[in-house]
Amino acid sequence: MLNRETTDLRLSLPSKGRLMEDTLDFLTDCGLSVYHPNPRQYEATIPALPSVRVLFQRPPDIAVSVREGTVDFGITGLDVVEERKGDQDEIMVIHDALNFGQCRLNLAVPEAWDDVTSVDSLAIKARSLNRKLRVATKYPELTGKFLAEKGIAYTLIPAEGTLETAPSIGYADIICDIVSSGQTLRDNRLVALQDGCLLNSQAVLIANRDSLINRPEALQTARFILEFFEAHLRADETLSIFANIRGESPEAIADSIFKSCHIPGLQGPTISRVIVRNPDENWFAVNIIVQKSNLYQAITELRSIGGSGVVVTPVKYIFDEEPPRYTALLQALKG
Repeated sequence: MLNRETTDLRLSLPSKGRLMEDTLDFLTDCGLSVYHPNPRQYEATIPALPSVRVLFQRPPDIAVSVREGTVDFGITGLDVVEERKGDQDEIMVIHDALNFGQCRLNLAVPEAWDDVTSVDSLAIKARSLNRKLRVATKYPELTGKFLAEKGIAYTLIPAEGTLETAPSIGYADIICDIVSSGQTLRDNRLVALQDGCLLNSQAVLIANRDSLINRPEALQTARFILEFFEAHLRADETLSIFANIRGESPEAIADSIFKSCHIPGLQGPTISRVIVRNPDENWFAVNIIVQKSNLYQAITELRSIGGSGVVVTPVKYIFDEEPPRYTALLQALKG
């Protein structure tokens, strides 16, 4: 690892655009809000992580900084990580699915090339042109490897800025670029090849391997961050349901719940007695956690076993005994 002027840990975040906004929103949702009093400065703090300095960089530079060890952690797209990770395994992807920044790296050809409908037909096209295909891309490592594996004769055309216009102005024959909705391709009369996807990408959390091995505080911070990332992401797809149910006993109510498909909860329901005015009535309060996609079915099933007064609330965090990705990280560090 390179010498640094400070012993503080460093976390790099995207410096602009949609990825920056989504990253800051995600960290806030995880309880790790970034305090950035002056947007013109490229440094900030996370009050919940006082020993961590936050830096803002271009997404590709984040991967390079983590690889070189000048930064300990980073959040950026998997696409730039795979493109710039090098061959020394210094970058570790310690959370591979932050559920934002989704896109894919894809080959796209001009609409006019109606004889090119697949990657295999690109090789035929190159032979018909009697030359190598000129491919404009910001991802030369990934693109070159993919085309070579497919046996396609190519020349990479380095490019910055907008790639979609390259074929129309004759700068390149085809492009390999990030695709989200595909609208920009259509606007420039390009078609993404269905079998030309090199990589499905989204935002990931990365760390420098040497930092995790040699700095105990870095490993502790990795666990802290993963705790909150995992807990938030797990909870984000769930809801907490409270209902009152009349029954003979907690065990009898639990038995009815376990016979249903959508309302068993995480390990099982939490059931407690409700104190009512009429001592002859047995009412119990039930709390269960369900997937958002199962909400209507869960409410229907609760009603079918006598549930009433159903209240639904969002869940902020669900903490496991040990974050699965932290356990995986420890195993990877031993390997």
